[in-house]
Amino acid sequence: MRDFQEDDPLDRLRLIRSRRVGAVTFHRLVAEHGSVAAALAALPDVARAAGVEDYSPCPVEVARHEMAQARIAGARMLVPGDGVYPALLAQMADAPPVLWLRGDAGVLARPMVAMVGARNASSLGLRMARRLAAGLAAAGQVVVSGLARGIDAEAHEAALETCTVAVMAGGVDVVYPEEHAGLAARIAAKGALLSEQPMGTVPQARHFPLRNRIVAGLSRAVVVVEAASRSGSLITARDALDLGREVMAVPGHPFDARAAGCNMLIRDGAVLVRGPADVLETLGMQAVPVAAEPEVPAPAPLPGPVPARRPLAEIAALHGAILARLGPSPMAEDALIRDLAIPAGAVAQALVALEMEGQVIRHAGGMLARG
Repeated sequence: MRDFQEDDPLDRLRLIRSRRVGAVTFHRLVAEHGSVAAALAALPDVARAAGVEDYSPCPVEVARHEMAQARIAGARMLVPGDGVYPALLAQMADAPPVLWLRGDAGVLARPMVAMVGARNASSLGLRMARRLAAGLAAAGQVVVSGLARGIDAEAHEAALETCTVAVMAGGVDVVYPEEHAGLAARIAAKGALLSEQPMGTVPQARHFPLRNRIVAGLSRAVVVVEAASRSGSLITARDALDLGREVMAVPGHPFDARAAGCNMLIRDGAVLVRGPADVLETLGMQAVPVAAEPEVPAPAPLPGPVPARRPLAEIAALHGAILARLGPSPMAEDALIRDLAIPAGAVAQALVALEMEGQVIRHAGGMLARG
């Protein structure tokens, strides 16, 4: 990725804050035009060629106001190539062109492991999150999460004395949920708060998947502690998979809906996690002893043969192939199976998962469409 250090910060902020310019478009424009300033100057012509008339980039005053708000909040702008911007994150095709940081920039150079999970976590889930975060932090890993209720907050708390990074869905100066204001302040004092959103942004639903990709992008591995079958944690796991990161999950009881997503991940090839040692072993590290909690006896194995696991990459590729062939107009399931030339059982299993995620809609008569 191009080094942006030589570009004017104000131009950079104006370009990424301009209408219809996301991270991927930002990087493409800069690559095509050679610099941020040139891309910004060409933006009206680019928009006109795309059929958008009377297009104006983000006004200078708006960008200056955001930078002023950042100074008031004690936030620092990070960009790829500045020596502070996280190296793993910079490798992403949609790496945030601008990150706002509150806290210690030095922690971003350390190895990171993400922990995500349910907001309405069970007591056992919270206990596992504490144990994992404490063990990972003791072994020198920075614990990354999203400052949400439940598993996220528990992971931040357990790793706080060593180091933790919170990636925020809104502006780095807007704490959500509000009851985590104290936790956010302590993280900023000992770790780091990060966001790509403009200062003052109150998080909306569309911001959380964007936040999740940063959580995955920062980390060598993503550990899912508790997650329902349709949850943001699974989006983070999928982002991690797409980036070639390790995906791990804590198993749960089959009757507990909060464990359904984790059990699905393990079924499909994620590393089963019983404690910090499993995570560290996967990363090629040794566990550091921490104060132990009483162990919960492992459940007896379920009767019957254990189904063969397929690699997560294979699952993701199949899901992508299915979605690529479906559109808003319904298509017969039989035709889809013929087009894919994949055994019907594998396609049926993938369709169930995609239906549960809302990406595929099943119509009468065996017809399928994109969600």
